[in-house]
Parts: sequence; structure tokens; C-alpha cells
Amino acid sequence: MYITRRKTRQIQVGNVKIGGDAPVSVQSMTTTDTRDVNATMEQIRRLEEAGCELIRVAVPDMEAATALPKIKAQMTVPLIADIHFDHRLALKAAEVVDCVRINPGNIGAWWKVTEVIKAVNDHGIPLRVGVNGGSLERPLLEKYGYPTAEALSESALNAVRALEDVGFTNMKVSLKASDVHMAVDAYYLFSQQSNYPLHIGITEAGTAMTGAVKSAIGLGWLLSSGVGDTLRVSLAADPVEEVKVGFEILKSLELRHRGINVIACPTCGRVEIDVVRMANELEKRLGHIKTPLNVSVLGCVVNGIGEGKEADIGIAGGEGVGILFKKGKLVRKVPIAELMECLIEEVEQMAKEKEAGGSGETPVEHHANGNGRSHQSSLGLEHAPSTIREIPVLPNKR
Repeated sequence: MYITRRKTRQIQVGNVKIGGDAPVSVQSMTTTDTRDVNATMEQIRRLEEAGCELIRVAVPDMEAATALPKIKAQMTVPLIADIHFDHRLALKAAEVVDCVRINPGNIGAWWKVTEVIKAVNDHGIPLRVGVNGGSLERPLLEKYGYPTAEALSESALNAVRALEDVGFTNMKVSLKASDVHMAVDAYYLFSQQSNYPLHIGITEAGTAMTGAVKSAIGLGWLLSSGVGDTLRVSLAADPVEEVKVGFEILKSLELRHRGINVIACPTCGRVEIDVVRMANELEKRLGHIKTPLNVSVLGCVVNGIGEGKEADIGIAGGEGVGILFKKGKLVRKVPIAELMECLIEEVEQMAKEKEAGGSGETPVEHHANGNGRSHQSSLGLEHAPSTIREIPVLPNKR
């Protein structure tokens, strides 16, 4: 199976390309008070180290907006300003950031939007039109009675077409809801009527575990059908966890090949080494490696090599002795007490050798065309909503 990426326009946020044939990028958002530059930068550095490719910060007031130049000056990845309610904050932010996010449901009258458009256009940066199920425009809520996928899609289409009417096209779009089905359907409805790049996410997904599951289902559903150009996994947790989960989703779909992929057995009564502890320690201690490597941790010497034959390197243990293997072949026996350190040392060396012979992340072939469907479609496994409605456009220039 391969994934056929939906063909979208390409924009550029700082040095990161989004849409077109660019890889699906991973974003996150700081949880600190943006006015506290030191605290915000401490979190940004951790996000950068985790591989986060775009970082968004909340800009709730003018004090936060005036802190943006100090933050931007210390960053190595693009900075996005998240604006609600007060368009003047967007005007200030546009002077320094790489992208401005506004919500058409709460930014106010059309003249305020036109001022924002002029500001981002003058500074040559894109706009993110961020529609949210919790803040839809009143006319759409009155029309549909409550937030629906159709309402979300209509809100986004209204905003996009109004922006196009004044000649602005440098934008990406998001249509987020906490309900997985609503979000997925909204993205499908919009993607069938517009080719702007999509920032995908399940908003307010929940805690680290619950949110990761909901996001994996929703984003995996979209991505496997070719929808999505950049993503954020929204968790009520350390934002670094959002980045980790985002990359794991992309790696599992073979859309990105980055970093260590730990293959670990679920354990059973035959296991004689602490597989759970070892697997978790490996992920933590090797999290800095960007080179894609499959590392296997298995608890059974008898089946270890066979079960880990797809791994680049791995260990298996039992009866007081461990084995180190590479590409399914035994390298040497190692005392159990030395097994973990031996594996880490070997992985570090393997990563260095691979980096010396190429460049970090392995490129992934992207199959893109205009229909936005994956190879699964030929098997009859189509994922689009059962009913596709033509969405009317409401006047939005008031």
C-alpha cells in the first residue's frame, strides 16, 4: 500500500514548505505565558530539540505581541502567532513572525480582516485560516443549530473565497473539532472544494494517552487518504509529547522516516529481561537521534533474532545472557547487565555512520495527484463521508 497525497498549493512558512510535494510537517504550541520570554524560550528549545518544525505561541494582548521579537530572535524554526478577537495583535505580530493565525469566527468585522491581509501581505508571510468547532460564526450556528462538519467547512470556504476576492491566496486552512468524525468529515468536505494546504488536528483531544489515541485515529484516517500537509497533535500534556506523537503517526504511515523506531515485544511469561524498562529507556536516551533506525528489544533468545529480523539492530535476552543482532544476524553474546549500554553504544555508532553516508532523515516517495485518494481506493476501501454536500457561500464582507 502507498498513500496518494492530495495535490495542494504550496506555501512557505519561514524556511518550511507546506503543501505540494513537501513532507507533512509537525507543529506544536507553547503552553507558557508568552510575555515571559525566558520561560517561553526554555520550552521552545525543548520543542526544537524534539524535532518540532513550526512553533505557535499565543498572543492574547499587546504585551505578548511586543515580546515576539525577542522570542523570534532566539529561535531556529518558524514562529507562528495565534490571534483571537483583537486584529491589532495580528498587525503587530505580522512585523516579526513567519505566519499569523486568525479565526474567522471571532476576529470581527470584514474591515479588520482586510487590515490583517494587508499587513501579512506587506511582510510577505502567509495566513492560517483556523476554523474551530467551538467558535463558529453566529449565522452558521443559527443555520445548522449546532457545530457540524458542514458548518465548519462552510465557515472555512467563506473565509477563503472572501480572501480570494481581494486577491489574497497565501494561506493554509484548518478545520478543527474535538469530535473525530466531525473533524474528519469537515476536512474532507473542504478538501473536495479547495486546494489550499491543510493544517490538520483534533482539537482538545484530551490527556497524553486519550489525546494520542484520538489524534492517531483522526489524523491517521485523514493522512492515509492523502489529506493533510502539516499537523499538530493537541494534548493536555507537555507539548514535547505532541511532537513525539505526531512523528510516530507519520512514521507508522511511512510518510516520514525520522529517528529511532523501537520494536518491542509485549512481554509474556517467558520473558526474563525487563523489556518494558529497556524499551522506554531506549526511547528516552536515543530521542536526540534524527537518523531513521529500527531498534528491537525482545525478551526471548529462542525467537528474538527471527522476530527482530526487520530491525537494523536489536537485543534479546534470557537465562542470564543476552544477544546483540544486526539485520537478523547474531553479532555477539553480551552479559545481561551490559546489554542496554551495549545496545545504546552500537545504535549511536550506527547512526553516526549512516549520517556520514547521507543526510539525516530518509526521503519518502510521495505519490500525488488531484484526486486525493490512496491506493486503498482501488480496493474499494474509500474513506470519504457517505454524503458529500455542495456548500453554499454566505456573504462575508460586512
